[in-house]
Amino acid sequence: MAQIMKIAIVDDEQDMRQSISQWLALSGFETEAFATAGDALKVISTDYPGIIITDIKMPGMDGMQFLKKVKGIDSSLPVIMITGHGDVPMAVEAMQLGAFDFLEKPFNPDTLTELAKKATRTRRLILDNRQLRRELSSGNSIMEKLIGANVVMERLREDILDLGQADGHVLIEGETGTGKTLVAHALHAVSARARKKFVLFSCTANEDETILRRLFGPAGEEDQIPLMEAARGGTLVLEDIEALSPNVQSRLLKSINGRGDPSETRIVAICNLQEQGKTCEDMLRSDLYYRIASLRIELPPLRARGEDILTLFTRYAEQFSEEYGCDAPSVSAQEAAQLLQAPWPGNVRQLINVAERAVLQNRRGAGTISSLLMAETDDDRPAMTTEGKPLKEYVEAFERMLIDNTMRRHRGSIASVMDELCLPRRTLNEKMAKYGLVRADYLG
Repeated sequence: MAQIMKIAIVDDEQDMRQSISQWLALSGFETEAFATAGDALKVISTDYPGIIITDIKMPGMDGMQFLKKVKGIDSSLPVIMITGHGDVPMAVEAMQLGAFDFLEKPFNPDTLTELAKKATRTRRLILDNRQLRRELSSGNSIMEKLIGANVVMERLREDILDLGQADGHVLIEGETGTGKTLVAHALHAVSARARKKFVLFSCTANEDETILRRLFGPAGEEDQIPLMEAARGGTLVLEDIEALSPNVQSRLLKSINGRGDPSETRIVAICNLQEQGKTCEDMLRSDLYYRIASLRIELPPLRARGEDILTLFTRYAEQFSEEYGCDAPSVSAQEAAQLLQAPWPGNVRQLINVAERAVLQNRRGAGTISSLLMAETDDDRPAMTTEGKPLKEYVEAFERMLIDNTMRRHRGSIASVMDELCLPRRTLNEKMAKYGLVRADYLG
């Protein structure tokens, strides 16, 4: 059952508040009236389940000031302005500031009702989409595996949620080891197809005849369902699509065009060409490329993810330490800087390997993280990127990692963390707030 939308009515004139409330209540709305904008602001929040109707001319905080306050709380909250005849220019200005619409006194009550219905429909859609995003990006969702607080990862998760709800074919590009297949799984998991088939097929190391048979199948052969058919209604992921020969590309395009509606089988194509200085567009026939690349996601390389590198290293080191029954290695400030500066040509996959080897080294009581990074190159120096970072970035990344690790070890015990790091309570609280660390995440 759809949630009943509230309407907050703000007007300093009691008769006006009562008449608007009574009329809208008869139309099925739940109303609450406020004599001042200040009183209304006490109940307005980011997820306020409704809309606002406010007068412009009011003592104290007027409607324009109130509108600015509301937009600062939630820029998507619909606000309908009521204005006297001489205030129309002000109402137009309010529209420019983000007001949903305005009504000039005296107004037809039916017009107000229709405008309120339109605004509440808009609000309900916004709130439903927000709730959907929370559900998709929380709990045990595959989205949790896309670890990282860096802005590029936040943008990636947003892109996945947006494109997951769309229904066109998708092209995923990025360097080796960045997690393209994981993103393909995530796109499927957050889509309306989540309960349908997810089929993964590699386009490499197969002859054309084999690929054609596996994707489209010979007519009349019932012992093996073609993958295009097996994925009907779901998602077919084509890894290394750039490896397809012109012959297979032509057959794939024909199949896509023949189906017409991507809702039958959604194709998610994965391309691995960035290291070779080429693009998927270079390798595919243009008509096929534009069919599958209507929606695109490009994954960031690990070296562009800043302090996420330390977060990922810590998480994987903890996982491997549990698996091997030993302590995770501690990371010194120098090693943290080296991890941040390493070019990581193998991206997250390479970092996972380094984390596992660091845990095994630590179990034997020999070796350092620095030595592992040196082993990644042919010379005697740890691999470094050519682009340096300000010292402040290294210090902050190391500090965040240190507090995060200590909080995890002590399961959120503030007293224990203060004691180990020799920090007063206020300083620890300030640093946790600065780095977005929340005690509740470590409890238990």
